[in-house]
Amino acid sequence: MKQGLGTQLRHLIELLDGAVQQSYVDAGLDYRPRYTPVMRALAQQQSATIGELAELAGITQPAATQTVALMKKEGLLLVAADGADGRQRMVRLSPQGAALLPQLQACWKATKRAADSLDADLPFPLSDCLAQAITVLEQRPFGERIRAATKKVRPTP
Repeated sequence: MKQGLGTQLRHLIELLDGAVQQSYVDAGLDYRPRYTPVMRALAQQQSATIGELAELAGITQPAATQTVALMKKEGLLLVAADGADGRQRMVRLSPQGAALLPQLQACWKATKRAADSLDADLPFPLSDCLAQAITVLEQRPFGERIRAATKKVRPTP
């Protein structure tokens, strides 16, 4: 039986994230792969709001909020009120987070080389396929596609 798209994607993520997580362990780092988009964004830009981080990292604002909270708890980030009314929260790397960057960047380079190797072993690069799928889903979301498919299978009265 062929697995559904969601099951396949979850399994792919498990295979990729598990290996990346193990590479951090092998490097002696206590670090989660989910932190990488935020760390990369803050490595390029000294500080950012949660909304800016979400945009820079290519993740949703709720995901950015959750990730920042976890990273702050682990001492990787500093979060402080900013702006006249204090509602904006500015996020930046803590000294501990900044000190971790050189080791992380070495891991990221190895992960990039491994991803390039995976792309080369496939009949079409997975990274290109994923980028195309994201673009198409941004133009016509999957929820809209489900609703359209639901209308096609409902019996007519």
